[in-house]
Amino acid sequence: MANTLVESQLTLAHDTLKDICGNISEYLNGTTLSDMLSEDGQSDEEFFKAVLSSLRRVLVFCEEGKEASEVILNGKTFRKAAAEKTLYWIYHHCIEEFFNPRIDNWYEDSRSAYTGKNAIKFSKSVPNSLKDLMKTIEGPFQSIREELEYYETDFQTKMIHSK
Repeated sequence: MANTLVESQLTLAHDTLKDICGNISEYLNGTTLSDMLSEDGQSDEEFFKAVLSSLRRVLVFCEEGKEASEVILNGKTFRKAAAEKTLYWIYHHCIEEFFNPRIDNWYEDSRSAYTGKNAIKFSKSVPNSLKDLMKTIEGPFQSIREELEYYETDFQTKMIHSK
């Protein structure tokens, strides 16, 4: 892969993660557990705590990926190997954690690709503000997932064969 392609992918991932981090941070900084409980009208406090925990985890991964990409992009010379490794990490931590969270608070509905609807579904009822956040960040996550699918398997295979 040419350096320019890897660099453009890293730039895209960085810019997308920056936007995603902003959206998640704004939601987490402006929403309390009490807000969620009163907005939803239900009392599933433990579920909402788990959802907020999962969102924080996604945010931490995205911030780490954004910062790692900044270091590479701001370096004096572009290090292709480090960039590829970072893109691999972004794919396997940020994107995978969003679409398949460690705690099954939400899941990706694979049939949504055929219906044109949002793919993220919650296992229980959630406030509209949370649904809106997920709609806002799902598209950007989907776009970098499609751009970085190469790093799902090929980069790992390449690393194994280089040993």
